[in-house]
Amino acid sequence: MTTEQAENLGGGARRFAGRVVVVTGAASGIGWQMARRFHEEGAAVLAADLDPANVPAGTEPLAVDVSAPADVEAMVARAIELHGRIDVLCNNAGIGSGTDVVDCTLEEWNRVLGVNATGVFLGMRCALPHMLAAGRGAIVNTASVAGMVGLRNRAAYSASKGAVIALTKQVAVQWADAGIRVNCICPGTVDSPWVQRLLADSDDPDEERRRLVGRQLVGRLGSPQEVAEAALYLASDAAAFVTGTELVIDGGLTAA
Repeated sequence: MTTEQAENLGGGARRFAGRVVVVTGAASGIGWQMARRFHEEGAAVLAADLDPANVPAGTEPLAVDVSAPADVEAMVARAIELHGRIDVLCNNAGIGSGTDVVDCTLEEWNRVLGVNATGVFLGMRCALPHMLAAGRGAIVNTASVAGMVGLRNRAAYSASKGAVIALTKQVAVQWADAGIRVNCICPGTVDSPWVQRLLADSDDPDEERRRLVGRQLVGRLGSPQEVAEAALYLASDAAAFVTGTELVIDGGLTAA
């Protein structure tokens, strides 16, 4: 552990001071909270999203489609241009899907895998050379409990998040001896814009919300900020001995 890491273990109010952080999917939900909290804790934050108009104040907005290689390459190049390095990469951008294998079209399958899984691959592929050159870096990928247990009507989504978990472990093993830590977070059902849209599209939003709440043992949905705080932990020096793991934040869903 370096002297800098030891000094930051206490998790003070500016524990990311001087760090450069890239967050994808930063215009809403979990990603917005990640970008906000990294900025509050002193980081220079590049906040990437398809439409970055609503990223948190104080962050650098970037228009990025994470499924497009050229966009991801430009995102990383911008971070290097502005700051000369990337200390933390949060591959958070993702989209939902609510169909089973029979009803899922190939178009939907490719779109969900393209954003949720290929987007994570592209982010790591582009950022890792810079982290390896620096001899340090932390990557936090957003997976889901849907990649760990079976959930109804989540065929493409579950497959994409399972891929994120597996890829996280592979990259962690590959580069652990190079000073790179790679972990993922696995949220349960979070009261995010995507869940709100899911409820709005259901035949009985109140009943559907009760069903979703009932899956968590704690009796409520998670909040985007609760998940963001887990990502900050994994990216921080307090987690210097943590790599290749999935941190579950699900209110007990997977314990039931």
